[in-house]
Amino acid sequence: MSSPLHDIARRFSGGQAILAITPLGNGLINDTYKVTASGTDFVLQRINSRVFPNSEQLVANIRQLGRHISRQPADSVHLQIPALIPGDERKTVIQDMDGHFWRAQQLIQPAESRERLSNSREAEQVGFALGHFHRLCSSLDTGLLYDTLPGFHITPGYFRHYQQIIQSPTVKQNSAEARFCQAFIKKFQDKIDVLERPRQQGILTERVMHGDPKLNNFLFKPGSNSIISLIDLDTVKPGLVHYDIGDCLRSCCHLPQNNQFDMNFCQTILTSYLREAGQFFTPADHAYLYSAILLIPFELGLRFFTDYLQGNQYFRVSEPEENLRRAVAQFELCKSIGAQQVVIEGMIAGFMCN
Repeated sequence: MSSPLHDIARRFSGGQAILAITPLGNGLINDTYKVTASGTDFVLQRINSRVFPNSEQLVANIRQLGRHISRQPADSVHLQIPALIPGDERKTVIQDMDGHFWRAQQLIQPAESRERLSNSREAEQVGFALGHFHRLCSSLDTGLLYDTLPGFHITPGYFRHYQQIIQSPTVKQNSAEARFCQAFIKKFQDKIDVLERPRQQGILTERVMHGDPKLNNFLFKPGSNSIISLIDLDTVKPGLVHYDIGDCLRSCCHLPQNNQFDMNFCQTILTSYLREAGQFFTPADHAYLYSAILLIPFELGLRFFTDYLQGNQYFRVSEPEENLRRAVAQFELCKSIGAQQVVIEGMIAGFMCN
């Protein structure tokens, strides 16, 4: 007897027999599977409707992105963007019997993701790939995209939500880790609008952002240091490319053994990024780079801690304290970045002079 998962996979398989379904990746939001069919393999995802309440808009953005990139000269595109796979009746989103929404995408292969950078060549490729994605999208009208995640990366909004939660009489957190998080948030709060303020003032321009360019969303050619794809496009939307840069560096330069920030990888990634993105990057964009590098780990730590206080409703956890530990790690990383502010700002100033 087939399972509900096999039933939904068959609806995207085009009549091919489903041979195997295995979990894919370690994302904290959607449930993702690799489907092996008799003729091809593909990626199947159950969309987290609590995070993405409008799945049609989500796939519409991905479709718009694919169309835009397909119109670029073939020799100018150096990343594979996974295509949507239509299911029954050519639908790109299918609802199952339990009300969950599913979609399928091309599986980029052969390819592999990596959890940690191991050398400077990998770091250089990450910077190039993110800059290349931003450059390809720089001519895409943001008005053609839906804002599928209102409030995403709007740090003042996350802070207001945190204030509501922490003031609730039912929230009592007296552990050393929770006290550390609360103290760090209080100390940082005057920097919370450091990107939102210039965005609202028109100093920083909204462009197309990826939204989740952590290291394991870059796919490498197996056995090499070359990146061939940037995946997990659910969060593609209008926004600041600074959010992407900060999040990419947060992911790639975080040394988990001590939560320090790796300056060597940071310099390599930024150098490669700016070399590729230089066609559209402005002096104002440069001026807010350090702010982005500092803000994004704080923002993620704030989100982890708030989710912990709420009983882990947003990010997937394996045990109740996991989001608390994640928050502590991000705040310690932010602290390390702040301690290297002079060095980072000097490095950025050097890029502007070149």
